[in-house]
Amino acid sequence: MSNLTYHDLVSPCDKPVAWLRGEVKTPPFSASARVEAGFVLRRLQRGERLGLPHSRPMPSVASGCHELRIVDGDLNRRIMYYIATDAVVILDVFRKQTETTPNTVLDDCRRRLAEFLKQTQPKKGVRRVSR
Repeated sequence: MSNLTYHDLVSPCDKPVAWLRGEVKTPPFSASARVEAGFVLRRLQRGERLGLPHSRPMPSVASGCHELRIVDGDLNRRIMYYIATDAVVILDVFRKQTETTPNTVLDDCRRRLAEFLKQTQPKKGVRRVSR
């Protein structure tokens, strides 16, 4: 058995994952789909840019927004995410049942992202103190 821990595998350069909604757990994800999602999220944390078939840009939500495509048996699962300067922001986790992403999911992701950016962007005229 390995003596490695999670902290041994995480680099200080890795971006944290900020979960605004949803989770990847078994169930509803199968164990293999959960592992695949974790593997792909780890690649994003390390700064890797992913394309199809793993990730697809979602400019209808915002620039820098994408959806991870996870095949789970005969189900399609999606993880909507945004690449911020200092984090990978999870906007939603859902099961995709049609070819198009539901407008309710897109609207909710836009709203969550706007709130996240509002909370994390420095206010004009206010300086952040660095230590």
